Amino acid sequence: MSEYHNPVLLEESVSALITNPEGIYIDATFGGGGHSRRILESLGPKGRLIAFDRDSDAAANIPDDPRITFIRNNFRFVHNYVLLDAWKQAARDFREHSVDGILADLGVSSHQFDTAERGFSFRFDSPLDMRMNVGARKTAADIVNSYAEEDLKRIFALYGEIPEAGKMARLIIKARQDSPIVTTGDFNAAIKSVTPSFADHKFLAKVYQALRIEVNDEMRSLEKFLEGAAASLRKGGRLVVITYHSLEDRMVKNFIRSGNAEGNVTKDIYGNSSAPLKAAGQKMTVPSEEEIKENTRARSAKLRIAEKV
Repeated sequence: MSEYHNPVLLEESVSALITNPEGIYIDATFGGGGHSRRILESLGPKGRLIAFDRDSDAAANIPDDPRITFIRNNFRFVHNYVLLDAWKQAARDFREHSVDGILADLGVSSHQFDTAERGFSFRFDSPLDMRMNVGARKTAADIVNSYAEEDLKRIFALYGEIPEAGKMARLIIKARQDSPIVTTGDFNAAIKSVTPSFADHKFLAKVYQALRIEVNDEMRSLEKFLEGAAASLRKGGRLVVITYHSLEDRMVKNFIRSGNAEGNVTKDIYGNSSAPLKAAGQKMTVPSEEEIKENTRARSAKLRIAEKV
């Protein structure tokens, strides 16, 4: 598991999540299983954990523990499973279709970044893939070779916050007219003239982030997950989310505050907020300097905690 992914903000997230050791919990982003293992350590013999992950590689990390059930699917469908009668029976008692806590770590696993053929990293010359679910149809190569110029500009501006998004889109269109952009090497070469030599790693990280978000429909999936999580929690249940970039953190913060991704607060006739959640504990927690030193991928992480009202 340690080679697959080093869990971020492990103690802080799990301690915030567990309010009842005999309760039912969901790890919505199982990955290497680090958070799940720590949750299981915190649960009593009657506690239950349901783990989700759409990446088939994650299944190899399932611990041998009768209290955990693994679901290979996108976390956007969490509430669907909570509602299923057959699933309710398998979990013994969903307490009127509700769970005690839901955890989501939104980061890409170290395993995915470090497995060259998955195409998540610009460090390797590999197929331009980036699919979280390898069974999905659309790859990053499909996007750069088929999207219109305006659509390419949109995803790099919106998801990568790239100032040169328009110029980058034109370079991609020009490059693919000569030959298809198939590998990360092809893609890096196509955008080389707008890649700053003094900060190429930081720039490419944003570019690859934008492509990855589009390939996996990450922002829409996150929005559906938040809606489903709020509907799935019992009163007083906890939602614990670890984010890694401003787009997803803004959506999580907005949803906790208002109950929607846009952050539009609505109130009833008595002036009370209609949001299903409220912030719990500190507004935001970040990794310690010691954790960042041990795991540099934790440096952008932010932990937010909410409670069902």
